[in-house]
Amino acid sequence: MGTPPAEIEFSDERVRRLLESQHPDLAHLPLHRAASGWDNALYRLGDALAMRLPRRALAAPLIENEQRWLAQLQPLLPLKTPAPLRIGAPQDWIPWSWSVIPWLAGEPADLALPDRHQGEPLAAFLNSLHVAAPLEAPRNIYRGVPLRQRARRFAAALDNLSGRSQLVTPQHHALWEAALAAPIDDPDTWIHGDLHPRNVLVVDGRLDAVIDWGDIAQGDRATDLAAIWTLLPDVQSRRRAMAACRSVSSHGWQRARGWALLLAVILLDASLDDDARMVTMAQKILERVLEGP
Repeated sequence: MGTPPAEIEFSDERVRRLLESQHPDLAHLPLHRAASGWDNALYRLGDALAMRLPRRALAAPLIENEQRWLAQLQPLLPLKTPAPLRIGAPQDWIPWSWSVIPWLAGEPADLALPDRHQGEPLAAFLNSLHVAAPLEAPRNIYRGVPLRQRARRFAAALDNLSGRSQLVTPQHHALWEAALAAPIDDPDTWIHGDLHPRNVLVVDGRLDAVIDWGDIAQGDRATDLAAIWTLLPDVQSRRRAMAACRSVSSHGWQRARGWALLLAVILLDASLDDDARMVTMAQKILERVLEGP
């Protein structure tokens, strides 16, 4: 599969013209491309700001979700979030909305691992986020849904990996089947939807910020509880996080392991040929779900 190609052409000049036409008071600030993911390009704007621009049509509604909902959630959360400060309109070469957001310092959690004391802070973030959402809050057809709705994608990824990787073992298959069998015994809550290590920033070993909220939705919080294994490298910190998460049943943790496995297998399938960093992330998740708890 590999990283999806951009559907529009980015350049510093084009991005600066957007600023000049829509937010001219910011156009004098230094500008350079800082990162590019599957869905969005990120430009650093001066010392304190950034521009977040969709790079393909699939990402356009995700940016709009951030623009509508993140500012409402931000005051509830103990970790920093990049709620949009300005909204950009479609123009010329970019047919979708875009945002000016705060620049958040820190290193992604796959490059700067959280220390062994971060179990409780992660649980505090999850407890604060996992509250009832308004009826009009978005749904996501891929996140927060019953895990069986993702079973076909899991199986397809395994088929693609056949003969290419031996990282997924019979023990992983057993955990996946247990996750599929676990009933949903929680009401829907807000979820981030994509709490993998590249979307969490670490400063001096501490969880400091959560970014990339495009998949924000209401649904099964087990999708986010998978972060116990995607983010925390230490078994004891994972145990402390689980103990501090409010009222999660054994079924909830089974589903959460299933979501962690799904993420690992999809990352491995998509990245095996062209993104060693993502492959390493997937490998670590696969190791952690077998280590426990």
